[in-house]
Amino acid sequence: MIKRIIILSYFVISSINLLAQDPQFSQYYAAPLYLNPAFAGTGSDHRFIANYRNQWPAFANGFVTYAFSYDYNMESLRSGVGFLATVDKAGSANLTSTSFNFLYSYKIQMANKWIVTPGLSFGYSNRSIDFDKLVFGDQLDFQTDGQVPTSDMSAGSLGNASFFDFGAGILVYNKTFWAGFSAAHINEPNRSLLDEESVVPMKTSIHAGVRIPLYNGAFKRERISSIAPSFIYKNQGEFDQLDVGLHFLYEPIMVGIWYRGIPIQQNVNDNVSQDAVVLILGMQFDQIEIGYSYDFTVSELGAISGGAHEVSLLYRLDIAFRSKVKKKDKFIPCPTFNK
Repeated sequence: MIKRIIILSYFVISSINLLAQDPQFSQYYAAPLYLNPAFAGTGSDHRFIANYRNQWPAFANGFVTYAFSYDYNMESLRSGVGFLATVDKAGSANLTSTSFNFLYSYKIQMANKWIVTPGLSFGYSNRSIDFDKLVFGDQLDFQTDGQVPTSDMSAGSLGNASFFDFGAGILVYNKTFWAGFSAAHINEPNRSLLDEESVVPMKTSIHAGVRIPLYNGAFKRERISSIAPSFIYKNQGEFDQLDVGLHFLYEPIMVGIWYRGIPIQQNVNDNVSQDAVVLILGMQFDQIEIGYSYDFTVSELGAISGGAHEVSLLYRLDIAFRSKVKKKDKFIPCPTFNK
C-alpha cells in the first residue's frame, strides 16, 4: 500500500515537471537537430545520430529519452534536410511523449567565408499514458489495496493527446566560430491528456562556441589538438538554464566538462538554478563518433537521484557522386560537429 502511494506521488511530481519543461541532452552538440533546426545539413555528408539519456536512474521509472536523427547537405541547392524522432518516457504509468519532425535549412554565403543558415521544423507529436498503472485517490483503501474501480471524474476523460508542432532557428558560423538562436513550440500546442488546456510553453535557446587549435606552427602535423569552449542558454515558461563548458580534442580522444546552472540566481518557483556538473568522454574517427556523459547532480536532490547517464552515436556516410558546385560556393561544415 505504502509503495503504491509513493509511486503515485512520484508520478504526479514527474507529470508536473513534464508539463513545464522539455527533455534535454547534456551532449547538446551531439543532438544538433534537437537543439536547432538550422543545423540540418551542416555536416559534409549523410549524417545519422542516435542519442540515449537515462535521468535519475536511482528512482524506479525515472526519465528515459531516446532520439534518432538523419540529415543531409544538398550542396547544389545550398540546402539541408533532416528528420528527427524523439521518445520520452517518465513515471510508473509510462507517461510517453513521441514526436516526429521534418527539418529544412538554407545556407547563405556571406563575405569572408561566413555562412548564415535559417532553419524550420515541422512536427507531429503524441502523448499517452498507461491508464491501468494509475491509482486514484478513491482506490487508496487498506482493505482493497487499490484493486477497486475508480469513480474519479478525471479518469473518464483521460486519453491521448496529438498535436502539430512548429519551430525555427538561425545559425551563423565560419571555420572556427558558431552562434545560433532557436525557438521551439512556436504555436504553443495543447497536450493535455484531459478535457482541458495545458499548452507547451515556447522554448528559446541561444548557443555559441569557438574551436581554437592549439598549434599554429609552420610544420604540418597529422593530428592537432584543440579546445572548444561553448555555452547554451535556454528559457521555457518559468524555467531558464545555462550550460557552459569546454571540450578538449586530441584525435581521436575527446574530453569535456560542463556546468549546468545559474550561480548568481537563487531557486525561485522551483526553478533549479544549480543543477549538475557534466563529465563527457568520447572518441572521434573519420566516420564514427561515440560519446558518454554522466551528470553529477549538485542541486538539493543530491546524489540520491543517481545523476544521469547519456550515450551518443554518430555515423557519417560519404557520398561518392556529387553535383558540380562553383568553387566560391563550396560548402563549409559547421565547426561544432566536424574535425
